[in-house]
Amino acid sequence: MIGAEIRPGVTTGDLDKKIHQFIRTRGAQPAFLGYRGFPASACVSINEQVVHGIPGKRKIKSGDLVSIDVGVVLDGFFGDGARTYSVGGMNNDQKRLVNATECALQKAIDIAVVGNRISDLSAIIEDTVNEAGCQAVRDLVGHGIGRQLHEDPQVPNYRSNERDSIIRNGMVFAIEPMINLGTWEVETLGDGWTVVTADGRQSAHFEHTVAIVNGSAVILTAGK
Repeated sequence: MIGAEIRPGVTTGDLDKKIHQFIRTRGAQPAFLGYRGFPASACVSINEQVVHGIPGKRKIKSGDLVSIDVGVVLDGFFGDGARTYSVGGMNNDQKRLVNATECALQKAIDIAVVGNRISDLSAIIEDTVNEAGCQAVRDLVGHGIGRQLHEDPQVPNYRSNERDSIIRNGMVFAIEPMINLGTWEVETLGDGWTVVTADGRQSAHFEHTVAIVNGSAVILTAGK
């Protein structure tokens, strides 16, 4: 729904209002609104903003990359998904970034099968984006999800020494590559939420919630 609304002149606050209304009119609740004090129903992050951008009066411009991250709770269960949209076409660097991020997510989903490990997903994401000359953010990771928005296990987008998990039937988790054109390093702005790239270069974010059913991943946030 929101992809058709992203165009020059629209404010990030406008997008948040439409997302909020869409969720509520379908009997669900926005999972982000009020979460640890977050003031909106969606995170809207533009260009160098990696994640957790607070919607407001900022107007979208041609050439922007706009990442929308939405969480929903319905009947006691949470879902979490994100996508990066281009406005008015992309230059070569933007295409490289967005394609690598979306490709990394799909490759990770493809190998999210019983018997593999979460670290296998991390490795294929890191390798895919590195081959495209991009870097995965290390300060933020994917996560388990279900009765709570954030559960175990963590799903890093890079090789790490974190406690690893073997993938089993019944597991549900959000895979979310957050990928930068430049350095993986990030900073948090003074609002306490908005995470930006340390070098000011652009970032992209794609996310799906998946369930492991009959041995492989079923995407729960694919939409219609």
